[in-house]
Amino acid sequence: MDTNAHEWVLMPTGDARDRHIRDHTCAFVVPKKPLRTLFPERGAALLIALWAIIVLTGAVLLWAGYIRQTVAVSGENFNDVEARAEAHSGLAIAMHPLTSKETDALKLEENNDPGFRVRMVSEGAKLNLNFLFAGEDPRKLDIFKRWLDSRGIDYQARDRMVDCILDWLDADNVKRTNGQEDSAGYHPPNRGQFLTVEELAEVAGTEPLTSQPGWKDDLTVYSQGPIDLTAANENILRLLPGVGDLAIGNFLQWRRGGDGIDGTQDDPVIQKLETVQIFLGLNKTQWQALGGLIMLRDSTWQIISEGWSGKVVRQVSVVVRKGSQNPQILNWQE
Repeated sequence: MDTNAHEWVLMPTGDARDRHIRDHTCAFVVPKKPLRTLFPERGAALLIALWAIIVLTGAVLLWAGYIRQTVAVSGENFNDVEARAEAHSGLAIAMHPLTSKETDALKLEENNDPGFRVRMVSEGAKLNLNFLFAGEDPRKLDIFKRWLDSRGIDYQARDRMVDCILDWLDADNVKRTNGQEDSAGYHPPNRGQFLTVEELAEVAGTEPLTSQPGWKDDLTVYSQGPIDLTAANENILRLLPGVGDLAIGNFLQWRRGGDGIDGTQDDPVIQKLETVQIFLGLNKTQWQALGGLIMLRDSTWQIISEGWSGKVVRQVSVVVRKGSQNPQILNWQE
């Protein structure tokens, strides 16, 4: 046979031809399907990837927000701690036995951040409730009634208030003329003293006073008792028997020194009560009527120390009795 000769094969026609093609088709022949349906898993993977990117982006944004919030909160916490520390620093300075209202260190940090400012208020310049009602001394009770009158409280309301306070304090359960003793829903402790000024609001008949704004400002339970002539303002001095406005004006002008301000370096040092008698213009009898009602330099102070850091402000208020040794803390509020 000639090896170079061509071998001719007759191809079937019609259905026979189709069967022949199917029988001799290689495995790699592409089937007759649309191209877009060949790889459906690729589209799904793309959608999953896009969704994952969106989710991760959201998570990153949330995390960034959390970090910002955490940093802000941490900063506020730091400022809070620092503001408290500043307030306590000012308090420590004010509690020193040698510190007075005019001590420069109390204002040393006034313009700093962080910083503090301290205010000292003499408790002796106020009316001590326990002192005024102890022993039912008519002179002391009259001082309290005159103070109520200065606040616009009428005669009948004053009498009822005083009797109710005495019933609240005394040891018995005998009702005074205008007072009120133990009854349903009302139980005076009869312990002989007030523990706080706020307790006065629990006493029957005190509503005309305790409903007024600032009613506690002139009252205390912490002072040594008598009115401190080195600290009391003219409204408190006016309550003393026999002391007139002209005498009070002269005394305050002298007490405040050349600058006319209490608690500064130029204030005269009052050594004896008798020195005050001269400026008040009181005779011997009038002066003796004040015996036991007045004193000099009460060592009890309310110290209000305010510290700040950034926008955070913290305050500490302490009532302390200062002496030559360690101060005695009577009340602490923070």
